[in-house]
Amino acid sequence: MSNMTARNLILAFESSCDETSIAVVEDGKTILSNIIATQIDSHKRFGGVVPEIASRHHIEQITRCLNEALANAKVTYDDLTAVAVTYGPGLVGALLIGVTAAKAVAFAHHLPLIPVNHMAGHIYAGRFISDFEFPQMALLVSGGHTELVYIESENHFEILGETRDDAAGEAYDKIGRVLGVNYPAGKTIDTWAHQGEDTFNFPRAMEKDASYDFSFSGLKSSFINTVHNAEQREVELSKPDLAASFQQSVVDVLAEKTDRALDQYPVKQLVLAGGVAANLGLRERLEHDMAKNHADTKLIMAPIKLCGDNAAMIGAAGYVAYKHQERAEMSLNAEPGLTWNVAKSD
Repeated sequence: MSNMTARNLILAFESSCDETSIAVVEDGKTILSNIIATQIDSHKRFGGVVPEIASRHHIEQITRCLNEALANAKVTYDDLTAVAVTYGPGLVGALLIGVTAAKAVAFAHHLPLIPVNHMAGHIYAGRFISDFEFPQMALLVSGGHTELVYIESENHFEILGETRDDAAGEAYDKIGRVLGVNYPAGKTIDTWAHQGEDTFNFPRAMEKDASYDFSFSGLKSSFINTVHNAEQREVELSKPDLAASFQQSVVDVLAEKTDRALDQYPVKQLVLAGGVAANLGLRERLEHDMAKNHADTKLIMAPIKLCGDNAAMIGAAGYVAYKHQERAEMSLNAEPGLTWNVAKSD
């Protein structure tokens, strides 16, 4: 990095699933560029992400994304402070493309390589809205993960609860297929839900359970059985009502667990993050509950455009990891089943 500037510029790579994304982020909170090449159209006809196709797309797109990210940010490799990359969790073939590219750039330009947990990236998307204060809670809701995370201090994560089966976003996509909605189904289901009523009263699994864990497979099964039974009887059900009933069940469970966690773990901020964090029904419910029950806790909702997978969030998390002296060797590998490296405060 040039001695003429004190700017901390992180070049970030994200390729954990079906988005190839590269960003340049300054000081962990200013996005200079954030290039995202989505593959949704390629996976739509399969009703979900096909790993082999995802990997091929990453190979085709990553060099173009890298060139665009640097050009849009108006920086060169000499300006960079470090290279951050998602190394898990995710699809192994997809992760490998980003990890390999990041290692090549770091090696060629003598830059530190920063390993980033994809889930930490989602949380740090909230840093583009507000500075973080600790202790903090995060409700992380995505296609593959549903987790309540207690963040005692910067870079110290503790999982309070997680899904025991389907993640919330996964359940949205599965019931979307039953309703004939193209992947990804979340936005359409959310729109329909605002037009319908909760007339089916689907189960709220584990809502009153003492743990902070989640389960959505029972809800998914109940939904599918309801639709199939109606089809066999040739009864037409209201799609808006089905969507509203499904979404109400998901939101009730997420909100109830979060409310109880905040009672037990007083925090300064609650961060809502992950792909399902773009859901308007969930946002509206949390805004209502926080104002009513936890007015002293600030609600930070990741920007809707940064709720999905993107490299800007990896740049934000990478900056924090860089400050905490986290570095990866050139032997860094993809870890598709990566879990949280739960650290305890000294």
